[in-house]
Amino acid sequence: MSNLDKDLASIQEVRNLVQLAKKSQVNLAKLSQSEIDRICKAISEAGAKNAVKLAKMAHEETGFGIWEDKVLKNLLASTTLYDSIKDMKTIGEIGRDEKIRMVEYGVPMGVIAGIIPSTNPTSTVIYKTMISIKAGNAIVISPHPGGKNAIIETVKILKEAIVSCGGDADWVGVITTPTLQATDTLMKNPDVSMILATGGGAMVKAAYSSGNPAIGVGPGNSPAFIEKSADLKLAVKRILDSKTFDNGTICASEQSVICEEDMETAVIAEMKSQGAYFLNDNESKQLGDFILRANGTMNPQIVGKSVQTISKLAGLNIPTSARVIVAKETGVGKGHPYSNEKLAPILGFYVEKDYKAVCDKCAEILNYEGAGHTFNIHSNNDEIIKYFAMRIPVSRFLINTPGALGGVGATTGLAPAFTLGCGAVGGSSTSENITPLHLMNIRRVMHGLSELSDIRNSAPTQSNTSSVDIDSIVKKVIEKLQAN
Repeated sequence: MSNLDKDLASIQEVRNLVQLAKKSQVNLAKLSQSEIDRICKAISEAGAKNAVKLAKMAHEETGFGIWEDKVLKNLLASTTLYDSIKDMKTIGEIGRDEKIRMVEYGVPMGVIAGIIPSTNPTSTVIYKTMISIKAGNAIVISPHPGGKNAIIETVKILKEAIVSCGGDADWVGVITTPTLQATDTLMKNPDVSMILATGGGAMVKAAYSSGNPAIGVGPGNSPAFIEKSADLKLAVKRILDSKTFDNGTICASEQSVICEEDMETAVIAEMKSQGAYFLNDNESKQLGDFILRANGTMNPQIVGKSVQTISKLAGLNIPTSARVIVAKETGVGKGHPYSNEKLAPILGFYVEKDYKAVCDKCAEILNYEGAGHTFNIHSNNDEIIKYFAMRIPVSRFLINTPGALGGVGATTGLAPAFTLGCGAVGGSSTSENITPLHLMNIRRVMHGLSELSDIRNSAPTQSNTSSVDIDSIVKKVIEKLQAN
């Protein structure tokens, strides 16, 4: 099949999938909350049952990450997510306020477009499918070509679970011939009600430019500040555990470590003792030239790869015992490759004179890349935590926890999610972890509480405002200003 024929076939497939999803969603929207919840439970159980199989498929196909960690991701997207949303009201009456005589009803949006990345292919499919169905929506999945087979298999498993509950297989569709044209057609289809875009910056920007409502995720580029009051050993453990989890493929994972000058020696020593390898100047330049492409974007060859693989690709000789590669960095932006997002076990390392300078540097890093996403601080000083919380431009401010797992809600009270909103500062429509509540409209049914005559009778009249001498007030204000 020629490229042109492939493109045309994929575009037609998208049109057919959206049409089927729209038609079948009409019946999905008629189900009760208990029926919807039963289907979500079946999706959860199917995801958990096949967590190992799908993790191995994703790892084998993409070459990214660690399959054992992908199992945990699949369980987070199935079991943990279901436990979080199982009692959530999304269908029919979801709220009532007798004081203002209001009743709220959950109303499905319709058809969701789910854009799936290759870094978290199977877990993101389970997650987006479950939150879509929970809100009464059908979903059409657009796979990243690099994870196509694992994604298609995941959809197949979820379809079987839905059908086993008496549901319609067309509630979940998947593009089997993924192309850029197919994804573009899906996002621009007038019958798509909402786009859930997880992927690169260009993809997210395209989603917001599609003409349809969209929820996108900007890049993560989280700095991790180890503050003086922190338990240093535990802080380093959490950071390295996070950065090595699935070889750094979660966008909330730490991208740099930063400390104050008087902590530098202790932090470096502890990081080395726990398996961090600090590059010398020549090694740092050699790897820096490799991890970024000429256009300033991340080299995809490093994504989700182990330290040893990256070392070999970059022509370095890093000890096999190394867990994470660390490069000292001073600047931010072009010419400073370690200030960028690195979806691999690579960290930049910054040192500043005091905590205020650290805060400024962290904000600079995030405003360069990663604004609105995630920040990590390891501290037991509430005043300093508050100082940073008021100044750092992120939506997820994580304290004393691994960033990768804290950001997606595995080790924090955040909603379990693989789509993390970055707020207005990050170009996103929300700053929250995305749940079914973001995929439904709320219809507010209101009773009248007063009449027009009541409003008129309570409004100020000329008679009760005529005693105010505006000219006198203005004159006094001017005189006071002149006196000062």
